[in-house]
Amino acid sequence: METLLTPRWSYVLVRGIASIVLGVLALAWPGPTLGALTLMFGAYAFADGVITLVLAARRGPAPHRWLVVVDGGIGIAAGVATPLWPGITLLTLVLLMGIRFLVAGIFQVATAISLRHELDSPFLYGVGGAASVALGIVTFIMPGATAMVLVTFLGIYAVVFGVAMSMLSFRLRRVDHELQHRFT
Repeated sequence: METLLTPRWSYVLVRGIASIVLGVLALAWPGPTLGALTLMFGAYAFADGVITLVLAARRGPAPHRWLVVVDGGIGIAAGVATPLWPGITLLTLVLLMGIRFLVAGIFQVATAISLRHELDSPFLYGVGGAASVALGIVTFIMPGATAMVLVTFLGIYAVVFGVAMSMLSFRLRRVDHELQHRFT
């Protein structure tokens, strides 16, 4: 007896196993995983660009529609460029992350300094900002290593998530069996 509170436990188990497999593959073969993720980004960017252009066309003549058209065009261009130049695409994504770490870190340090009288522990906020700046710098010095670390984190996350989902599926199975016995 499946209820809203107990989804089919086998679906949760399959989700967990798939996540574990993804995690193990990412950890065993980080290079190909990184390539696959890059190509998946390209496919997403292309599909998102097409959908954005369709939405822009359906809006009809509207002010600022050209912004949506440009957005869609950029998505399509990124989607086409990714399989042609996957290395450049990956490097660009990693460097954008590095820029984000640097900018966020600088603002966090500035916030810690400017709010030092209002925050209980501005030093800790500043340390967090400094860590972001350091990660941003490392990203620019060693972009390849940064990308590999991200794949490693993805692999670890996927394995932990998969184990958690698998354990949850067995608990759901037990609840499902208890409900079946209770109502039969």
